[in-house]
Amino acid sequence: MSWNPRSLPSQVGKTFVVTGANAGLGYFTSEQLAGAGAHVILACRNEARANAALAAIRARVPAASVSFLQLDVSDLQSVRDVSETLRALPRLDGLILNAGIVHPSADRLVSLDGNELIFATNFLGHFALTAGTLMALRRTPGSRVVSLGSVISRLMDSSLDDLQLATTYNGWKAYAQSKIAMQVFGFELDRRLRANGAGMVQSLVAHPGYSISGLTPTIPSVNEITPAKRVIDGLQLLVGAQSKQQGAWPTVRAAIDPDAHGGDYFGPRFLTRGKPTRQPATRTSRDRGVAAKLWERAETLIGEPFL
Repeated sequence: MSWNPRSLPSQVGKTFVVTGANAGLGYFTSEQLAGAGAHVILACRNEARANAALAAIRARVPAASVSFLQLDVSDLQSVRDVSETLRALPRLDGLILNAGIVHPSADRLVSLDGNELIFATNFLGHFALTAGTLMALRRTPGSRVVSLGSVISRLMDSSLDDLQLATTYNGWKAYAQSKIAMQVFGFELDRRLRANGAGMVQSLVAHPGYSISGLTPTIPSVNEITPAKRVIDGLQLLVGAQSKQQGAWPTVRAAIDPDAHGGDYFGPRFLTRGKPTRQPATRTSRDRGVAAKLWERAETLIGEPFL
């Protein structure tokens, strides 16, 4: 079917969880799902910012159904607590693994659990959250997990042998590895769900292209941009940038397109911008050997088997 990101199919009666939903791509993913009639749970670390996002969605989407859960994806105990809450939901139609550190620090930092912080935030917490909520997903017909990858996977590659980067840390390497890991996880999750008879839960992957704040509508307390940044980011239209509102389109399509299937990969039509279409993923993202090693290591780090 032809997909129009500005006219979405009704999602009334469905429930979605979006991590990192108080700003950027997560906010617009949540707003668009709420606009289609879904109940959206904003799973965020900062309660004040989450409340601002809730207020913005309610102001921009008449009769929006949204709520908040406090979640720090870098903290495995926080993930366990939220997973317990989500398992009790009567249904969970979509788990959107969006939260992440986009601008890496110059120095290596670690999470409360002792893991490299970008890896812990962008990947490991989402691995644990998916494992912890799988029960609710499995009892909801047609449910989906959408993992957020990145176009950086086409610019940098990694076999994910050194996840912690204890002696080789570089901020952009850490970010690239975390996003490659998310893509590897998303495709491997779909394979394992099918193999374990849980094929009614589908796993898809999406990337937002080159989506930046300065091209994004101003929303008080959610996206507030200085005039100077508007000008600077406006120049990046020449190199294929787009708004974060548009950057959310591939994620939303992966979550709700009735013609989408487990293992699909969605991104902007012109790689960095455009309407969401199916895209080819990198070879590493679909490498089963890389996936097997990543999965084993992640299970060890969260301290329990995934399935």
